[in-house]
Amino acid sequence: MATATLAAALAAGTATQAGAATVTLPPAHAGFDYQIGGAYTPPAGVQVVSRDRTASPAAGLYNICYVNAFQVQPGEEGQWPTDLLLRGANGDVVTDPDWGEALLDVSTAAKRDRVATKVNQWIDGCANKGFNAIEPDNYDSYTRSQGLLTAGNAKAFVTLLSSHAHSRNLAIGQKNTVELAGSRAQTGLDFAIAEECGQYDECGDYTAAFGNHVIVIEYTARGLKKACAGWGSQLSIVRRDVDVRTPGSSGYVRKTC
Repeated sequence: MATATLAAALAAGTATQAGAATVTLPPAHAGFDYQIGGAYTPPAGVQVVSRDRTASPAAGLYNICYVNAFQVQPGEEGQWPTDLLLRGANGDVVTDPDWGEALLDVSTAAKRDRVATKVNQWIDGCANKGFNAIEPDNYDSYTRSQGLLTAGNAKAFVTLLSSHAHSRNLAIGQKNTVELAGSRAQTGLDFAIAEECGQYDECGDYTAAFGNHVIVIEYTARGLKKACAGWGSQLSIVRRDVDVRTPGSSGYVRKTC
């Protein structure tokens, strides 16, 4: 994208004051690509891209940095102190049953501070690479915690991440967790990234809290059709395959309205 075009796209995003920092939101209703499974040249028309924190930003675009903030990537449990992995009454680590990821223990202020110290180092890495925003995933992990974590724990932790992201002039998005969208003023979250809000008729709940600054990812043809019918003229919407594969890979899917 030409520099002038990028400038126009960014101007369409709302600059907001966050403490002493100014952050710029992703432009609303912009071409979006979800590349957390591997970076590749964005398709024509894309203005906003989300990539894993280990990747580099896409030149000339608005870049969102994906961080698995509430759970542990498979195989990385050894990189965390054992007491920061959430454990059940039997002492076993509590895991996300769908992705096999250990949940991080954010049940106390002291533990939240320690987890945030590590995650904030990743946020610093995103800022240093030139990303514009952060996507902290698994905000809803408390719903998979066997009752050991609460919504209040999740909100308190994401508030720490918001404060740090803003100190680095990064916007921060709420990932899913529609039931907490109404707490955005308390948590400092700036925009939303909603998986399958079309499929589950939740897009309106996100826009009630975030206006048109909602990015929608659908994984089925039905979900894409519903999202586009209801919100195609207002929101950034893309369909991807659930494993978020790269072009040329078996099963790769990317469709828009």
